[in-house]
Amino acid sequence: MDRILLEGMSFQGRHGVRPAEREVPQEFKVDIEVDCDLSEPGSSDRIEDTVDYRKVRAIAKEVIEGESQKLIETLAGRIADGVLKLPRVGGVSVRIAKRPESMQPIDAAAVRINRTRA
Repeated sequence: MDRILLEGMSFQGRHGVRPAEREVPQEFKVDIEVDCDLSEPGSSDRIEDTVDYRKVRAIAKEVIEGESQKLIETLAGRIADGVLKLPRVGGVSVRIAKRPESMQPIDAAAVRINRTRA
């Protein structure tokens, strides 16, 4: 299976278990890997024949900048659900990381989920 990778996307959101985490926007880093067959777009050179990664990014942006959630697991699941609705997507891996103030020093608190089309 081929893969499209979007790495190091950064969005501001108000998510976390503690109320303070939801008061002030914080940075969330998002990486998405989309499993799909890239043989057709590889020869046709047409955006219509592939998974448009601008749409994948837009889904991540909408979820992270949208309604406040307590868990990054919830955010990752919502992004994965949205990406799986796109044509040609066979599976998706979503990684979300943040640096909670309450856990400093820490490089990141992160989750990675993998989902496939049912």
